[in-house]
Amino acid sequence: MAYSFWPYVLPDSLTVWQAAAAPESLRIILWGALAVVPVILGYTLLAYRIFRGKATALDYD
Repeated sequence: MAYSFWPYVLPDSLTVWQAAAAPESLRIILWGALAVVPVILGYTLLAYRIFRGKATALDYD
């Protein structure tokens, strides 16, 4: 259904390009994401590595 509206975000009113932010803003967001996402992934991998094997299944018997 979304494809049938292409390129309109609002039918016959607002296109995808009109709704997008300015290219300069999108470029800043891209550079910020390129800096932050690897840090998040690295921290997640570190946490998994540190806590690997330390958790066991719960047994209530």
